[in-house]
Amino acid sequence: MNFRTEHDTMGEVKVPAEKYWGAQTQRSYENFNIGRGIETMPAEIINAFGILKKAAARANNFLKPEKMTGEKLSLIEQACDEIISGKLNEHFPLVVWQTGSGTQSNMNANEVVANRGNEIAAKKILHPNDDINMSQSSNDTFPTAMHISAVLALKKKLIPAALNLIETFKILEEKNKNIVKSGRTHLQDAVPISFSQEISGWRSSLERDVELINLSLTPLHELALGGTAVGTGLNAPENFAEKAAEEISKLTGENFVSAKNKFHALTSKDEIIFSHGAVKALAADMMKIANDVRWLSSGPRCGLGEIFIPENEPGSSIMPGKVNPTQCEQVTMVAVQIMGNDAAVSFAASQGNFELNVFMPVIAYNFLQSVRLLSDSINSFNKNCACGIIANAEKMKNNLYNSLMLATALNPYIGYENAAKTVKLAFKENLSLKEACVKLGFLTSERFDEVFHPEKMI
Repeated sequence: MNFRTEHDTMGEVKVPAEKYWGAQTQRSYENFNIGRGIETMPAEIINAFGILKKAAARANNFLKPEKMTGEKLSLIEQACDEIISGKLNEHFPLVVWQTGSGTQSNMNANEVVANRGNEIAAKKILHPNDDINMSQSSNDTFPTAMHISAVLALKKKLIPAALNLIETFKILEEKNKNIVKSGRTHLQDAVPISFSQEISGWRSSLERDVELINLSLTPLHELALGGTAVGTGLNAPENFAEKAAEEISKLTGENFVSAKNKFHALTSKDEIIFSHGAVKALAADMMKIANDVRWLSSGPRCGLGEIFIPENEPGSSIMPGKVNPTQCEQVTMVAVQIMGNDAAVSFAASQGNFELNVFMPVIAYNFLQSVRLLSDSINSFNKNCACGIIANAEKMKNNLYNSLMLATALNPYIGYENAAKTVKLAFKENLSLKEACVKLGFLTSERFDEVFHPEKMI
């Protein structure tokens, strides 16, 4: 491998010749060999840095044109566009487990933009700190990248995935609106419910989760950029924060604004906690839905067997013909991971000291992993399971009419205690509710038929 010599304030460093990163990135690469190649800084953060560096250069050009000249701006914009497109991802090698402020990833972005811009210009015109990092600090850029990436991930990935599954459930509701089945509480038989009503519970849960995620987006649109090192805005020109947020909004199509209190924005991560809590709520509902589906499809002969789900792959290496609810299983595993991530995000966010939180990379990593995993999980569950759910109407009817909890319909006619006696006799002697009720003398056969209509109990 060929190397070139780069330098920073600590001296000279050899850097792979074909890479755009510089001395500070190389030092981090060598000093933090922790999860390398696997737990690198998320691509969403790199994309966000491309956006914010471009926006910052535009703001500086507007406010300080003598320093951020049109030539420099053009070069920075070209390099940032390549970062935003993902073309330069290989030039961002740093791991999550680095400095807690994300300084080295900020410098990674500064060095890549500067070196790529200089290559385009065929001369050394851009400096990583003086030009690319102008009016900024790692302490305000990294939390800004966190918020940009979080908003874009939620709006482009997770919310659309949830909305697609909601539409699938709406279709299933319409298809199954005339099917009545036994309800269940505490995993025990309960009074009747229509299958469409059961599905509507799934749908409504997801709709509420989307509402909660949308609520969490508002505070995430506030950006720390402009606070620089400790929140005072040192070395940033007046109105830089507002102008940079305006430019970020133009680049993303989102209404980002400058955070009102930069001292809060640099040290507190409550916006991320709040939003991840909404993501966790969606994960919890997805676990509930997945568990319902695999219980309802259990069998095929010794379980509930009330629905059929797609048979996607063999389920056993030893039991021929076995098919498992694998899509439900992946959903529940993803949900567990997200609940673990929520604990990590919460612990990390509680560790702000004085003017800075130094757990930001791990917060960003876990938040974005949660959004990415849950988005993919929901899409997979929708495509490979939910879209193919078919009601086993005959089994639902058999289970319904075999349920002793239908005795609840008799309460107005024979009273709660007599209805309970009817249930106990029916269960003990393996009788139908009608046979037990008539045997106990509570109703005649004819009167029982007049008042007992399970399909009207929903």
